[in-house]
Amino acid sequence: MSGGVDSSVAAALLRAEGYRVFGIMLRLWTEPGREAENRCCTLEATDLARHIAHQLDIPFHLIDARETFRETVVAYFLEGYTGGVTPNPCLLCNREIRWGLLWKHARALGADKMATGHYARVVLDADGQAHLLRGMDAHKDQSYVLGRLRQEQLRRTLLPIGAYTKAKVRQMARAFHLPVASRPDSQDLCFLAGGNYRDFLRRHAPEAERPGPIYDTGGQRIGTHRGLAFYTIGQRKGLGLAADRPLYVVAKEQAGNALIVGPREALGQQVLEAAEANWIVPPPEEAFQAQVQIRATARPQPARVTLLESGRFRAVFAQPQRDITPGQAAAVYVGEECLGSGIITRAYNHRSSRPGQNRDILP
Repeated sequence: MSGGVDSSVAAALLRAEGYRVFGIMLRLWTEPGREAENRCCTLEATDLARHIAHQLDIPFHLIDARETFRETVVAYFLEGYTGGVTPNPCLLCNREIRWGLLWKHARALGADKMATGHYARVVLDADGQAHLLRGMDAHKDQSYVLGRLRQEQLRRTLLPIGAYTKAKVRQMARAFHLPVASRPDSQDLCFLAGGNYRDFLRRHAPEAERPGPIYDTGGQRIGTHRGLAFYTIGQRKGLGLAADRPLYVVAKEQAGNALIVGPREALGQQVLEAAEANWIVPPPEEAFQAQVQIRATARPQPARVTLLESGRFRAVFAQPQRDITPGQAAAVYVGEECLGSGIITRAYNHRSSRPGQNRDILP
């Protein structure tokens, strides 16, 4: 429970269906002095979650996860950015904190299942195998951020609101007389507490501020960057460059500490490779057609997926895709089902001679 409308309605629905329910809220790490700005862990959010649990007549537990969260999720965030990639710490948080640490506490308290307010669906087949499906509300679907969960984690997961739209969930919150029916959604990373990630990096990873050259796609040096961690693929503003046309970040070369920029058309890349593949269900051994989603807010795109050795896979898109970003997840779908995801390690075209792009020629 977070004190928000989604988890509150999820608890109310399970209670109405006859489940024996208790609520758990995690207290996560925030920079000292900024606790009041972290919407998921403020005193107000905690009081709301506790109030709703009381209203639903269910026990409520507050778990202190600050140290584990800092050592696991925040460290992953900092290491990713200082390593030249753009990580998504929510993916790790779901697997290691919510479905890891929280589940251990829930299990110790007697839980058989864990439920959350995510907009996705879990369906068990006749053999008891879990299948992760998109939520019915296409605008709120969160199956992408659950694609790093393991089969055994999903088998014990309930997602009560995944079959509803956000509007319907708010309507149900009013029907249950929950005081959070109109509470706005949280958007930013919780531990940033509404701040800018660049400022957070300066405070907690000052070594990331390492200037280096900016090259255009022809290999000519045209400027100096402040540190690769402060730029993202596809970024246009804040480059500090004078040019006769808009320039975008095309690639980041960690080895040479170089930033590569180019025109809008230079952003399109057709191939990505991902590592650390997490397959919820076994994928086909031969190359197969799928839809691949490269960001939480991106639309899935047709691609041909090929399994590689050492837990890697390659996705070749039917059309070049903008903003394929190393460090983000590539989630693989067949229809509504998410087969799993991997962490993007690189993106390139079949044949490329532009700086910052892999020159491999695929078979």
